[in-house]
Amino acid sequence: MKTNNPLLYALLFLFSFQLHATDPVLDFLNSLNDAQLSKTRLQFDDVSRETWHYFPATMWPRTGIQLGELNEKQKELFQKMLQYHLSQAGYNKTMDIMSLENVLAEQTGDTFMRDKNKYHISVYGDPEKDKVWSWTFEGHHILLSFTVVGDKISYTPRFFGANPAIVQSGPRKGEHTLAMEENLGLDLINSLTPEQKAKAIFNEEAPFDIFTKNSVSVSAESPEGIPVPQLDKPQQEALLKLIHEYIAAVPDDIAKARMAKLESEELQNMYFAWAGATSLGKPHYYCIQGKTFLIEFDNSQNNANHIHSVWRDFDGDFGRDLIQEHYASHHNN
Repeated sequence: MKTNNPLLYALLFLFSFQLHATDPVLDFLNSLNDAQLSKTRLQFDDVSRETWHYFPATMWPRTGIQLGELNEKQKELFQKMLQYHLSQAGYNKTMDIMSLENVLAEQTGDTFMRDKNKYHISVYGDPEKDKVWSWTFEGHHILLSFTVVGDKISYTPRFFGANPAIVQSGPRKGEHTLAMEENLGLDLINSLTPEQKAKAIFNEEAPFDIFTKNSVSVSAESPEGIPVPQLDKPQQEALLKLIHEYIAAVPDDIAKARMAKLESEELQNMYFAWAGATSLGKPHYYCIQGKTFLIEFDNSQNNANHIHSVWRDFDGDFGRDLIQEHYASHHNN
């Protein structure tokens, strides 16, 4: 089939993305000794595959192997594996978030709890033989979940957090992790007219955390906020720019495909909602809900200097839609 339709090209990328994801994953797995491999590789149906949290490792027990248990060569291979599955922007954010553990260690003196080597890698199933397998990278303020089903891949749920969001002192003073997610949201809410704000702001106080927290699954609820058709064109473009900041953490072809699909199929059914203050440095929260996804952002804790943000797919988290489609097509012939 030939087509000059760029949207159709994008959708073909989304649904027929030819993965060679096994290559960097297998390189990493092949570098592990038997003891390390027994920690890292788990059965695909292990309950830990969908059990996650953004707490530090000392507060939430996890399966998998910690970065601190790897030698330098193994760490290098893992970095390649991570870079393969993320865009440069997504990789940089991951590294920035992990580096904040050093800032917290300096501030608190607690190098046991605040340790950037206490992030866990788990591989579920056999990437070399299985049509369905996944891997996760998880620790304080990070969940990256990749589910591979044949030649397709799921990238959700994805959680990024930052504490401190803005470093207040020391040699890194002024660094603002997840700045775009925060600033673009503030720009959007402050572009609304008073009438629009009255619809968008559903609570004068921001919640203490994202509402979905570490839920295993998330369903579409009655949306809060202002419907996107009630935003003018520049405001809709600002909303899409904000959504793109979240999507852009994944490889470029996948990000472009998902953005094209959202714009063509979901934009007119999206809602933008806000709670709390509309200025930096005061507690604030926003969410964007579409037919298939939910974005949440909260900066309320630690004097509004502690960010939690997440992307959830209602049917696609942990590759559920892809897995269901795969087994339906292979067992109903």
